[in-house]
Amino acid sequence: MVLNGTASMSDTGLMTLLVAVCALTYSFEIVFGLAGTILMLPILGFFFDSKTLVVYSLLPQLLVAGIALLRSHRKLEVKLLLSMLGMAALGSVLGGVCFSWIPLPIFRRILAVVIMLAGVFLIVSPRFHLGAVEQRVMDFSAGVSHALFGISGPIVMTRLLGSLADKTLIRNSALAFFSGLNCMRAGYYLVNGAITPQIQKMFLVSFPFLIPVLFFAQGLHFKIKDSLFKGVVSWVIFLCGLLYLLR
Repeated sequence: MVLNGTASMSDTGLMTLLVAVCALTYSFEIVFGLAGTILMLPILGFFFDSKTLVVYSLLPQLLVAGIALLRSHRKLEVKLLLSMLGMAALGSVLGGVCFSWIPLPIFRRILAVVIMLAGVFLIVSPRFHLGAVEQRVMDFSAGVSHALFGISGPIVMTRLLGSLADKTLIRNSALAFFSGLNCMRAGYYLVNGAITPQIQKMFLVSFPFLIPVLFFAQGLHFKIKDSLFKGVVSWVIFLCGLLYLLR
């Protein structure tokens, strides 16, 4: 098992930690629609290589989206979603090309600043509307960010909060958006050979544990009020950016 830095732990201990952290962070994501990977990376980054975690995040993200969308009683804004994915796909191509050769620490710093600014914007202006140009820029940026880091939640949520009102529709649209980008990301990983035997083991070990946890966590979403949903999302975006900047 490849460890990060000087950390030392048995394979069993590492797998137990992986499952425990992901069960917690992705339960948050299935309730609020973002932050599972952003919260997971700084915690597990002490024990695993960052790029290993970025590639691994593909599995829990797909599980979150699949379970949430299958168990949700709300429909998607299909027209909006397709429009967003069109621009994001272009950004994803750029991010996918850059993934294998651009130093991750440099982009992680940039991403942290962008996340913080998005959080500040949402906190200061909880009610706002994005113009057509701003929407397209954010969709493209989300595609680049997701291909590079496996993270686009703060960008997508900022975009959706400026376009939609219903919290379940916002969450479902975000998760469906992530699924589309994750399918492209999986293709890049297969072509680049990024899904190593270590990551395959992480997939196999965590898969049976995450499914029941996420299945039950999904029900918590419908108990969250709209005002609380938007407030928590705004502050989590800001705090995740701050955490990532300091990491």
